[in-house]
Amino acid sequence: MHTTPAINSRIFLLSHMRANTSLMAHILGSHLQISGYYEMHLSYRSGNDLLKQEQLYARNESIASGSLYLFDKLLHNDYQLLLDGLGTMEIKTLVSIRPAEQAIKSIINLFAGKQTDHPYADPHNAARYYIERLAELAKFCGRYQGRYYYYDADLIRSHPDQCLERMQRWLGLETPLKRDYQLFSQTGKPGAGDSSAKIRHGRIDSRQTDYPGIEVTPHLLREAAEACETYRPLILKYAQDSMVPGRL
Repeated sequence: MHTTPAINSRIFLLSHMRANTSLMAHILGSHLQISGYYEMHLSYRSGNDLLKQEQLYARNESIASGSLYLFDKLLHNDYQLLLDGLGTMEIKTLVSIRPAEQAIKSIINLFAGKQTDHPYADPHNAARYYIERLAELAKFCGRYQGRYYYYDADLIRSHPDQCLERMQRWLGLETPLKRDYQLFSQTGKPGAGDSSAKIRHGRIDSRQTDYPGIEVTPHLLREAAEACETYRPLILKYAQDSMVPGRL
């Protein structure tokens, strides 16, 4: 017998690592109408994948009573979102990127602090990941023109009230998104999203980190910044709506 998902709507956030996605995910997942807050490492190509998402989520969490949406974020090119294969289910797609230098230094800082060697602790690998991820996001946006909402990742910290109000309206949520958020069973766990202590604050922290001890060659930063300058306008061009400085 064919089984259909219990929740008939989805919210997907497409971005890259260290773009404030765990913060946004926790804010969204704390809303009464949304279940889900961490990275599930799934592709979504068909209705079967949506059912798999529900089943996987239920292993760690309970779907909240009254939830209309189930949330996931996709931060790696290994995982695909193919909107055409998901049938008539309502899908709300968010796309977000962060400027190159802050994102790359944050990636290096996170993985350099782990006990085992990780490729992304190396500046070259971190920069290559960022560049390739932006290229894939631009490819997605070109394919699904007018079917996503774009926002600059740092706005959730620099302009939280305006950002959350705009996000609530676009998602069609009945009540406001709040600066405070819940801590869940997977909060801070490696592999589920941000594993730094900052995500455990339970509230938006507007302070930015400069990563003074992280060294990245000017050549790598320039290459990554040029990628952002190339792909961000394309992503903005095809967005149904967007939230960027000057449009708040």
